[in-house]
Amino acid sequence: MNVELQPAPIVKAVIDGKEITQFPDDLYIPPDALEVLLDSFTGPLDLLLYLIRKQNIDILDIPMTSITNQYLQYIQLMENRRMELAAEYLLMAAMLAEIKSRLLLPVIPDAEEEEEDPRMTLVRQLQAYEQIKQAAELLDGLPRQDRDNFTIQVNPNEVETIKVYPEVELSDLVEAMKVLLKREEHYSKHQVSRELMSVRERMSHILFQLQHQKILEFSQLYTLEEGRMGLVVNFLAILELAKQSLLIITQTQPFSPIHLQAA
Repeated sequence: MNVELQPAPIVKAVIDGKEITQFPDDLYIPPDALEVLLDSFTGPLDLLLYLIRKQNIDILDIPMTSITNQYLQYIQLMENRRMELAAEYLLMAAMLAEIKSRLLLPVIPDAEEEEEDPRMTLVRQLQAYEQIKQAAELLDGLPRQDRDNFTIQVNPNEVETIKVYPEVELSDLVEAMKVLLKREEHYSKHQVSRELMSVRERMSHILFQLQHQKILEFSQLYTLEEGRMGLVVNFLAILELAKQSLLIITQTQPFSPIHLQAA
């Protein structure tokens, strides 16, 4: 059920925060005074949105009778001032009158489909327009070239660059060189060389030997030429193979020979 509100009086002026709806009879108004207000609207949607926001009306529940009457009063003011009306203003007035008349029609209770609120088309237009208007105001507040920022082109004269070297005696250079050479002696050099034996290569070598020999003693992998490094590499290799379940390590008793077998 739509409840139509009584048309609110048009606020003609605001003085010290108080809205004036009626001017005194002896108040003189210049003939072109209203043109300042009416010319500030960019179109019918802008005027309609102004009427809605001025009265804090919910845009989703517009009282069509009140808003239509106020809109027509503004149109009448424009016509009385002989201001040139754009066709869009008259088209909006016709649209408001149509919506108002459709809301006054009785609702058919047995209708198969519930008819959409006639105001929804207008509401969507107002919401879209308000979003665009807010975005435009935001963009207008940003700094603008040739309005807030100005470009100045300056062509400086060619300047000859002069290199100024410090005045240093030869003896000072010799002393500085001695300090650098002495500092060099404190640096130790270390050369990294490639390992002659790698755990990965030794793992492949052990698996290759087990292909030809079912059981292999750990001591068979060790040679005196490889030294202590060879012993460590072989031990790490059999541990890694056992971890990957590629090798079975057996030892019958402590300190007895270690036997290797492919898993």
